[in-house]
Amino acid sequence: MANIAYIPGDGIGEEVTSQGIKVLEYLDGAYNLGLKFEKFDLGAERYLKTGDILPTAVLNKLETFDSIYLGAVGDPRVEPGVLEKGILLKLRFYFDQYVNLRPIKLYKEEFSPLKGKGLEDIDFTVVRENTEGIYAGIGGFLKKDTPDEVATQEMISTRKGVDRVIKYAFEYAQKFGREPKLTVCDKSNVLTYAHNLWQRSFKEMGKNYPEVEQNHFLVDAMTMKMVRNPEIFDVVVTCNIFGDIITDLGAELQGGMGMAVSGNINPDSISMFEPVHGSAPDIAGQNIANPLAAVLAAGMMLRELGYGNLTPKVEAAVKSALKNNMVTADQGGDLNTDEVGDYLVKTLKSNEEGE
Repeated sequence: MANIAYIPGDGIGEEVTSQGIKVLEYLDGAYNLGLKFEKFDLGAERYLKTGDILPTAVLNKLETFDSIYLGAVGDPRVEPGVLEKGILLKLRFYFDQYVNLRPIKLYKEEFSPLKGKGLEDIDFTVVRENTEGIYAGIGGFLKKDTPDEVATQEMISTRKGVDRVIKYAFEYAQKFGREPKLTVCDKSNVLTYAHNLWQRSFKEMGKNYPEVEQNHFLVDAMTMKMVRNPEIFDVVVTCNIFGDIITDLGAELQGGMGMAVSGNINPDSISMFEPVHGSAPDIAGQNIANPLAAVLAAGMMLRELGYGNLTPKVEAAVKSALKNNMVTADQGGDLNTDEVGDYLVKTLKSNEEGE
């Protein structure tokens, strides 16, 4: 049994994640998983009505769940950053979700923006440190709004934080890597304090994983290689800010934000899964949003909950939708959001009967 907290969020969040719930409910019935869902109304509407973003009482209740399934946050009626920091970042930090897991996987050859690079070439995973670095929020202003203004924001790396994310990356590469191979991405030639720590941790931790090939790229070289030779990567581990940047580049390699998913992981507590795309308020309520990333995020959540045998089934259904053009208009199809979800369930059922 697994209790899942469902937070649709803003804009298209509910439209796309409801398709993920549709897929999960089908699998729950077909495989007797014992999944239970409870919906939470966190987002712009609640904030605008009550002034609440993420009350302590709600956080306390979320502690009783096994996983969180999130849609999207952000609304043009609310100042940028209020909802993102107040919901998304607060959940990450409160539950100490120190790993941001971002698979970079091409599901359809035609989506590749790289000449000569296809399904076999664009298939790697980025393990991004998720609770430290520049995002720790340490800094401030001096003489703000004057000609002498100074703004600071510090990059924080702790030995505990670096060690645990690198250990997670080694174990992920060992279990799920294709080769397996782990690349550490940093800027240790310039960030000679923070990323010297990353280098030392990587080398020392690597002694415990001799079966995992280990290598290193500076972040600028990493971005070049992602475009020129993405096939050389298997699993990549990096700091918070660099992970944020290279995974968005990775999303474009796999066909855009409509295919990108994210897992915010704490292996010992509650993890949270979401599509990477935003709330897209300009198309909200029209039933035309692409739900595939939200469905893939649901598939990723299944693996973390212990149902890893079902994750490939979800991915296979998504591949079928893309192959048969049973997708929304942004991907060249003519289905609406609900119809894509229905097709995915139909495909899962058909594949199960054919086994």
